[in-house]
Amino acid sequence: MPYPNETPEYRKARNELLDAEDALRDQVERIAELRRQLPLGGEIEQDYVFQERDASGQVSEVRLSQLFAPGRDSLFLYGFMFGTAMEKACPMCSSFLDSLNGAAPHLEQRMNVAICARSPIARVADFAAGRGWTNLRMISAAGNDYPLRYGTEADDGSQLPMANVFVRRGGAIHHYWGTELFHRPFPSGNTRHVDTLWPLWNVLDLTPEGRGDWYPALEY
Repeated sequence: MPYPNETPEYRKARNELLDAEDALRDQVERIAELRRQLPLGGEIEQDYVFQERDASGQVSEVRLSQLFAPGRDSLFLYGFMFGTAMEKACPMCSSFLDSLNGAAPHLEQRMNVAICARSPIARVADFAAGRGWTNLRMISAAGNDYPLRYGTEADDGSQLPMANVFVRRGGAIHHYWGTELFHRPFPSGNTRHVDTLWPLWNVLDLTPEGRGDWYPALEY
């Protein structure tokens, strides 16, 4: 597909890159197939109790099992880095959730989506409202040990941006997959464990400037 006024040098380099992009596409699909073939992970130890706040401001308890809607047997549960000791929410998590908020109505045609933070529900819900996250189900794990058991909090209380997928099979809920790539070192220091889910980085990677050493902020 030649573009106006491109040089033979450009077309040669672009075709070589196209071959690499084609190979990457095949690899992405192979990895997705391997992921789909995973056996069930461990059954949850308990039906964790979270808190959530509705549009009227009413706070209620919700169990992990109640995050599954009828007919939707997969749950994506993201660990939002917003712990009680943090003055502000994580800018990187917030940027990711800005994007996920837009995708959530589409995702929820086939699966369940929820966002879990360690801070009390009032703090979590107020922050979400300020960001305009009207499509994300925000829950608080202030009263349970889900963050410790599923890798969204370290033993010292620091918060970790782990995403987990749970599945419902019959009357049981099992862990299925998590972003364990977070724990594999990567030369840049940014483990890129959720980058394939995040439009921000994928769009920046299309440009000659790339990502650089820039990171998103809560405000600009």
